[in-house]
Amino acid sequence: MADATPLLALKGITKIFPGVRALENVRVDLYPGKVTALIGENGAGKSTLVKVMTGIYQPEEGEILYKDIPVKLATPDAAHKLGITAIHQETVLFDELSVTENIFAGHYLVSGVFKRLDWPRMHRQTRAILSRLDVQIDPRAVLKELSIAQRHMVAIARALSFDAQVVILDEPTAALSQHEISEFYRIVARLKQERKAILFISHKFDEIFSISDYYTVLRDGSYIGSGHISDMTEAKMVTMMVGREISQAYPAPTHQPGDTVLAVRDLSHPTEFSAISFKLRQGEILGFYGLVGAGRTELMKALFGVTQPSRGDIIIGGKARRFANPAEAIDAGIVYVPEERQQQGAVIALPIYQNISLPQLSRLNPHGILNESKEMALADDYARRLQVKAFSWRQSVETLSGGNQQKVVIGKWLATRPRIVILDEPTKGIDIGSKAAVHQFMAELVGQGLAVIMVSSELPEIMGMANRIIVMHEGLMVGEFNAADVTAETIVSVASGAGLEVA
Repeated sequence: MADATPLLALKGITKIFPGVRALENVRVDLYPGKVTALIGENGAGKSTLVKVMTGIYQPEEGEILYKDIPVKLATPDAAHKLGITAIHQETVLFDELSVTENIFAGHYLVSGVFKRLDWPRMHRQTRAILSRLDVQIDPRAVLKELSIAQRHMVAIARALSFDAQVVILDEPTAALSQHEISEFYRIVARLKQERKAILFISHKFDEIFSISDYYTVLRDGSYIGSGHISDMTEAKMVTMMVGREISQAYPAPTHQPGDTVLAVRDLSHPTEFSAISFKLRQGEILGFYGLVGAGRTELMKALFGVTQPSRGDIIIGGKARRFANPAEAIDAGIVYVPEERQQQGAVIALPIYQNISLPQLSRLNPHGILNESKEMALADDYARRLQVKAFSWRQSVETLSGGNQQKVVIGKWLATRPRIVILDEPTKGIDIGSKAAVHQFMAELVGQGLAVIMVSSELPEIMGMANRIIVMHEGLMVGEFNAADVTAETIVSVASGAGLEVA
């Protein structure tokens, strides 16, 4: 890509966390007046790279060049002063403040000897910035009264108020309607006219091909390739994103799935998913795959009674059920291991044994008197089977590694002896050894006749562990495959919306 000198170039970037090489020898070039798409599966390293570019993380190796001059982005403020800004899907703005207040927060304009806030000038400049973007928003409007798309425009206007030269757009259209996306395209075109260098992160192939000039592909934290988007096809892009064999060994199935234990018919939610129908069999792992915003987690929360569907049936034991809360789902034999283990899965300040016994306090202590020996025996059984590494079961969960925290959460729910286990990203952020232990335990569960729903963004894991794979895209179920008969390219293509005809 020799069109010009990159405005911002990252070369040989390597970022290491304890036990994980999040980025290895990654490079990306951003050109003035051009859009570069950063492409990769969930977990490919895109977010980590953005944090390096914005001064949040410091790389162990590599260099960053601005206008061909090496720079060090030691802090977010250093990146900000250089003219680098990021606009995320969930951009942090202030709902109770006006548009002008949001745009100038942190760098208010003042005048006079007493340095008073110059609101007339700020309102004029806000109106001028919005006019540059062809956006009709009242500078005095309170942010909470605006649509999601308008809030995105305010975030972009805020970036322009800093005279940002490098604009990072991280999944900016995930919550926008088609009309709002068209408006967003127009804004991007205006930014290109102003010679901004734009990094665009999206899982949606139609958007990537519509507005990008260049592409860079990451896979498992490594740089795979880059070039002109005009030289790329959707098929080539999928191959570059996946481009690997399922190299990790997974437990071989030793049984055949049995009778149906759960049937879902036309399950819908007003805003998250629609018309979901599937069956889950005894002794089966049913995988759910999809990209950001596909609605997988939202579906699982509805199955567990966290949220309420607007229509459809959940059938267990031949009876249609509606769970008003998770306690009713647990009584019916369904448990849910959430993706956010620290916020939703565990009480991290409590010891291991109390976390594992927590859902069963009434059973273990029928007379209301705590029986620590029973709680400790239960914890010992499941923590040992899951190979939790701790010096004592009295050790607080917050002192454990991420992988061991996840094992405790899984052990807590499995100790209830459920019929159906929902595992949402069960190996997210844990090391390869811990993953193997979780996979082996999952195999043992289905071998004992439990039914497992596994949500995962890791394609090798889905293909290695699941009997069947359901693919979701933007709240819809767009494909169902036998894991043994489908390719990684087909799954990614369908999940991206590029190959729905395959399903």
